[in-house]
Amino acid sequence: MEGACCTTSSTSSSGTEMSKRKQRQHQQDKPYRGIRMRKWGKWVAEIREPNKRSRIWLGSYSSPVAAARAYDTALFYLRGPSARLNFPECIVEDVVDEPHDLSAAAIRKKATEVGARVDALQTAGHARTRSDNLARVPEKPDLNEYPSPETSEEN
Repeated sequence: MEGACCTTSSTSSSGTEMSKRKQRQHQQDKPYRGIRMRKWGKWVAEIREPNKRSRIWLGSYSSPVAAARAYDTALFYLRGPSARLNFPECIVEDVVDEPHDLSAAAIRKKATEVGARVDALQTAGHARTRSDNLARVPEKPDLNEYPSPETSEEN
């Protein structure tokens, strides 16, 4: 009897540790609510329609932030200001003033517009930092060429 009691408590504590590890790993895999990552690296967003089994496809994006912003937009249109958003500070004031009785197609359109805009801004930001880094790299000399007298005097 006593042995059975002890094994039960030890498995529950190790089970708790396993669930904590899974939660940490899950948080690393899914940094935001409503998105997931495809095997090939794209981030996708979708949301369930209220009181239905169907889902609204919100698109595929290159960054998790863009997918999360698309999800937030759709969630806001479906659930209103009480929705638990990933980025509550990013809901634009004109979105708040619009009516919330939209069709699934209209919600999909608005969410993909927001996601595409965020994705484009982030992609442009990455391209700009890459071009800045490339501009800082000095031109590599051709090692197969003999140095000319002008370049050897400069050094």
